[in-house]
Amino acid sequence: MTILAANLNGLWITLGVIAFIILVIVLWAIGVSNTIKRMRIKVEESESGIDVALTQRFDMLNKMFQVAKGYMKHEKETLEKVVQMRQPSKTSSIEEKQHFSDEIEKGLQAINVVVEQYPDLKASETMSNLQNATVRVEENLQAARRIYNSNVAQYNRYIVVFPNSIIANRANAKRLEYFEAEDIKRQDVKFDF
Repeated sequence: MTILAANLNGLWITLGVIAFIILVIVLWAIGVSNTIKRMRIKVEESESGIDVALTQRFDMLNKMFQVAKGYMKHEKETLEKVVQMRQPSKTSSIEEKQHFSDEIEKGLQAINVVVEQYPDLKASETMSNLQNATVRVEENLQAARRIYNSNVAQYNRYIVVFPNSIIANRANAKRLEYFEAEDIKRQDVKFDF
């Protein structure tokens, strides 16, 4: 009986070790899955920050447009483009938001050109305040982009590293796109003297 008891004790120990290993693997998988979900929520929160900044930027553009439109009689094309812009919904893809950002950038540049052409408008306190507010909105948008891209980078790194990639693949976690700089801002700055 002692040999049978010893074999039985050895079997229980083996089963206990196997159960412990399985428990560790299950807890690790749950931890990785939860971390991926938390990181995804953080990315979504930072994307919401971009939405807020884009909304502020769009509102600022419209306010500048309202102030400048009295001076912009022959810039009708610019006016019509600004009026026709529609803000993307919160469920729009990051690419659509990026395109919208690019279009707003072009609208702001067009209005700034008009402001330069009309000295009375340029000297207007209202326009000056709006331009200063636009600078703050641009800074907020840049900060929101940096936060979003940082969160996307952390998320992307986490889901591609082994062994996390095993759980990420099973959870259908895909790499996310960065919010890229507008094409206009990628171009070289030209100084004409």
